[in-house]
Order: sequence, then structure tokens, then C-alpha cells
Amino acid sequence: MLYGRVMMVGILGAVGLGLMGLEAEVASAEAPAAKIEAQETTIHGEKRIDDYYWLRERDKAEAFAEIKEYLQAENRYTRIKMEHTLGLQRRLEEEMVGRIKEDDETAPVRIDDYYYYRRTEKGKQYVIHCRKKGDLEAKEEIVLDENELAAGRDYFRLGAFKVSGDHNLLAYAVDTDGSEVFTIYVKDLTRGELLPDELKGAATGLEWANDNETLFYNTRDEARRPYMLYRHKLGGDPKEDAPVYHEEDQAFNLRLSKSKSRQYLFITLASNTTTEVRYLRADEPTGQFKMIHPRQHQVEYYVVHSGDKFYIRTNEEAPNFMLAEAPAADPSKENWVDFLDHQDDVMIEGMEAFARHLVLYERSRGIKQIRIMNLPLSHHHYVEFDEAVYTVSPGENPNYEGVLLRFHYTSLVTPRSVYDYHMDDMSRELKKQDEIPSGYEMENYTSERITAPAADGTAIPISLVYKSGMMRNGNNPLLLYGYGSYGASREPSFSANRLSLLDRGFIYAIAHIRGGGEMGRTWYDQGKLLQKRNTFTDFIACAEHLIEQRYTSREKLAIMGGSAGGLLIGAALNMRGELFQAAVAKVPFVDVVNTMLDASIPLTVIEYEEWGNPRQKKYYDYMMTYSPYDNVEAKDYPNLLITAGLNDPRVPYWEPAKWTARLRALKTDDNLLLLKTNMGAGHGGASGRYDYLKDIAFEYAFILDRLGIRQ
Repeated sequence: MLYGRVMMVGILGAVGLGLMGLEAEVASAEAPAAKIEAQETTIHGEKRIDDYYWLRERDKAEAFAEIKEYLQAENRYTRIKMEHTLGLQRRLEEEMVGRIKEDDETAPVRIDDYYYYRRTEKGKQYVIHCRKKGDLEAKEEIVLDENELAAGRDYFRLGAFKVSGDHNLLAYAVDTDGSEVFTIYVKDLTRGELLPDELKGAATGLEWANDNETLFYNTRDEARRPYMLYRHKLGGDPKEDAPVYHEEDQAFNLRLSKSKSRQYLFITLASNTTTEVRYLRADEPTGQFKMIHPRQHQVEYYVVHSGDKFYIRTNEEAPNFMLAEAPAADPSKENWVDFLDHQDDVMIEGMEAFARHLVLYERSRGIKQIRIMNLPLSHHHYVEFDEAVYTVSPGENPNYEGVLLRFHYTSLVTPRSVYDYHMDDMSRELKKQDEIPSGYEMENYTSERITAPAADGTAIPISLVYKSGMMRNGNNPLLLYGYGSYGASREPSFSANRLSLLDRGFIYAIAHIRGGGEMGRTWYDQGKLLQKRNTFTDFIACAEHLIEQRYTSREKLAIMGGSAGGLLIGAALNMRGELFQAAVAKVPFVDVVNTMLDASIPLTVIEYEEWGNPRQKKYYDYMMTYSPYDNVEAKDYPNLLITAGLNDPRVPYWEPAKWTARLRALKTDDNLLLLKTNMGAGHGGASGRYDYLKDIAFEYAFILDRLGIRQ
């Protein structure tokens, strides 16, 4: 491996080492220069040169100081180039704030003799967690105020939040820099004081045993992979917590959960294509976890508990998943009995078990649905919904013995609604719907779903929403959003923030491209590994179709995606950048080959099953056909806003920074290229609810400005 300091280059000339002259450049609104400090490697007999490798050397103090100054210079340049939109940004932010009920609370959830809920207060960034004992008229008890914990911090995120079975203790996890490494604290709710127990370096898993004094939690390895499970007895020294399970395979994560029945703790060991589940009775915290079935390559299974049985959702010889049942006394594979057959046109995406009911969350023809199975009566029914395009998701359902199912419902025109559904008599009650204080009339907006023909003839669904009365004349500004990775579906849900675009004449479109899970497991498989380019060509086909059908025009079309969706944006710009007027790539995964060649980077090994391992030549060659960073060319690109998080553990800041530098050096146009790095956050950006709206307002202002809409 050879490191060579070659020269300093930028689109407006050279500057010296140490980024001398950047202040002068920024003052005159010139883009900062990026030096070339190349890394040369050999892979598959070919030399590979990474010109901007220096931007990832954060482990060297001197280099990291220089990197941060460079990123700050980019931020200053971005601020100056967007200064003329400050009035627009303020109007957008005011509109968005006006649409949230600042003093609000969630629909309460009853657990035993307590009602738990969360509320917000005007002017405060974070949530306040509360409860009432006995009934909703009782005195409120503040369980945890996130605003107090976040005071004086640039970033705050609450992770796990678990109340003990006797309701006397709260274990909660906190991340204060966006790195997704948490510290767990335990609060005595009877006295309102923290216990001395402080568990550092934790991941996201946290559960109580039934003795109300034993905690199970997982931790991360150096690559930020959840890999180790620990048992902690309250009052003990955390340094002496003995590991309960160590997952040594770097392709697997360790996840922790507890059954709704409160009888079992589960460890789910999962790669992107394979799982293994182990279980322990929650009232035997010092016992050993038992394996249900050893992992089989490319076979997933997931487990819930009801009565004396485990119900297993598996994709073994069933791509869209089927169900089996097994006795909880011995749930080994030989005791599995088929319970629900596989269906070619219905994907079983999830399930939850009650004492008398099994609830399945399915997807058919791209639309989510809920199936209720009455276990004693051996019959089922589906929950009915009125709209053609919508989405549903599970709510909080802690009551194992109950007959009420809480779920969330929304569509592109219906604000998020919380329902309690009676699983026996099929009645439902609307418990809460998000209010829009500044006013919202659903009938003023229209949603629809169309399809676009992909290059191979596959019909790609597109969900659309726009102001009622829209004319398809080619003059409408349109924002096309896409993701298309990991089998994750981009749902047609409501966004109050999005009204700021719709009310300015925008059409908002979601491209349900392959690589996502909207149309079942095959849809995902056709957009990963050596078929990944389908994701990008599907997105391009959607853009072309929207133009051809006169929903918009090239001059009025903007695109957006984040993380793996940022990869989508980068690939689309390289392949067909002339189709778009503006693009927003949020924390984009664009340095695909370099990242996947480096097993020390978080998620790399885990994601070989998503992208492939480039140390195998067939995957290297294929990645090189689409990796955005590697395919930047000397040609015109549309206006582009790129965002990053300095502490991002998922897509390191240097990926968007390196991509920006290469674009600056090679692109031949005068269109705007901006890099905006949050210097105190991670993958999700700003953590406070008002700060988050500032970020959205900035992105919308960029799009509006670049499309010539400045009101």
C-alpha cells in the first residue's frame, strides 16, 4: 500500500498545505479546494488509486484537524451560496412548525395498572415520558424528560426505554454524539434517582428479566456490530458483567427481544440472509440460552410465543415466508408443524402473538394488510381499509391477554392515525390522529398509483400525491424519491412537511423500485448483488415515464434519496444526469468499492450479502459499473446538495466528502454543488424536532431555488 502526497487541486486553483487560503476563497464564495493524497492498492491484478483517501484519516490527530477544517470550509461555502434563500428557509420552517401541534401527547398505552404516554411542550426539542396510575384522571408522573438529559448538548438520542415488570425501575440508553454507541442508565422510579449502575458501550438491545433486578444488554465490536450479550445484576460492577453469548461471525448481528407473554427472552442472530434464534425463560435469568435451530445459509426464521407454542415465520423453500408451530417445551426443527402455507403473491413481513390471536402483517400487490388469526377458533379475517393506496404498521401492543390490536394508519393524504381494533368483533376506535394546527383539508389533495415500464418490461409502481386539480401539462415541478435496498419498502405515508412543496405546485412521487420489498422477496432479490443495476435503471425508467406522461419535465424534475438511497441518486446522476434539474443526496453511500474492500469499516462484512464481496472479481467488476465515486466523469451534472454527519457510523462522512471533491474536480458545468456536514451528529442528522425542521427547510429551499421557485 503506497501513500503519495501529490498536489493540492480545486476547481478554482491550487492552495497550499494546511488549507491555506480557504478563508479568502469562502469570502468570495469560491468552493474550497481538496488536496490529493492518494492511496494506491492492487486488486485483482489492477492498480486502484483513491485520490482523496486523506479525507478518511480521522484516527490521526493532525490529519483529522485538517479534515474538520476542510469540512467547515465546505459548510461556509454552502452557507454563502444559500444565503439568498434565507428568507425562503425561514418561511418554510415557520410553515412546518405551524403544522405540528407543539403541545401534544400520544394515545396512552395501558400496561398492568399504569397508563404510559409521551408528550411534547412548545419550544422544547425533545419528548417527555409520563405515566398515570389507575386511570387517566390520576396525577401525572414524569418518568423521564429528554429535554433535561439533552440540555447543553448538540446531539441527543434516546435508545432503549424499558420499564421493569414491577414498574419500579426504568432502564434507558443514551447516545450523545450520533455514533450509535449508547450508555445505559437505571432510574429508581419510586425515588426519582439514578442508581449507580452505568453500562457503557452498549448497542440497542436491552431487556429485563422477570426478577426485576437483572438486565440483559448487547454491546458493539470495533466495527460497531452488535455482537456480545451481557447479563448485569443491579448493584454489581459492570466491569465484572460476564458475557452470556458472543457472536463471532462478522456477518451476523446480535438482537435481543422479549416475548409479549413476558415468559421468554430471545436472541436473534441475523445476517442479511440467515438467522438463528436462541431462547431463555425470563424467570430463569441465570440459565443458558437454548438454540431453536442452527443457522442454515440463506434461511431466515423468526419466533413469537403464545400459550404452550412457538410460532415460526420462515422462508425455507418459501421466499415470501410461511408459518410453522412448535411446542415451547421442545421447539427444535423436527417438531415444527406447518401452520400456514406459502403464497406466491403475499409476503408475510411480520407477526405478533397474543394469548388468543396471532396477527400477521402482510403485503399483497405492494400494499400492506393485517390478517387476524383467532387461535382457539381456527379462523381468520383481514382488517378492512377504504383507501386504495395507504400503509399500516404495528402500534404499541404490550398486553398479551388483550383482544385490542393497536395499529397506525396513514396514506399520502391521511395524517398518521392510531386505532384500537377489537380482534373478535372487528370494531375499531380512532384513538388519535395527528392534528395540523395551521389547517389541512384532505380533499384538497389527491393520491394515485401508476406504473412505469422498466428496461426489461417489469412494471414499476409509482405513488403520487399532488394538489387536487393538477394538470398534466409538463409544467409541474416534481420531487421523485427512491431507496431500493435491503428489501426495505418506502411506504406511501403522510408528511405535514411535504405540504410546503405540494402547496407550491409540486408533485411528490415515490419510485417503488427493485431492491426494496414492495412486491415481495423476488422484488428484493432482483435488485441486489449482481442485479443491483436494476435498482438504478428502474428509477431512471420512473423519471422518464413521469416526463413522457407530462407529469413534469426535465427542467422541473428533482430527485432525492438517503443512505443507500443516496447510492441510488449518485448512480442515476452518472447514468442519466441530464434527466434531472436538481438532486439531494443525504448521507449517501457512494464510495461502494473502497468501503466494501475495507472490512474494518462498520457494516462492511455484514453487507457482503447485499452488495457482494469485491475481493471476488465478479463482484468487483460489477460494482465498478455503478459505484458513484468511481464513475464520476468529466461531464455536466445537475445542481446537487450532499449531506453528511461527522459521527455517522453507517455511512462515514468521508464518502460524501470524497464524492464531492471528485465531482468538483471533474464536472464541466456551472451548476451548484454543495456539501453540508453536520459536525455534531450521525446518520440521522439533527436530533431535536425543531432542528430537524431546519434541515428539511434547507433541503426544500435548495430544491425550490434550483427549480426557480422562490416564493
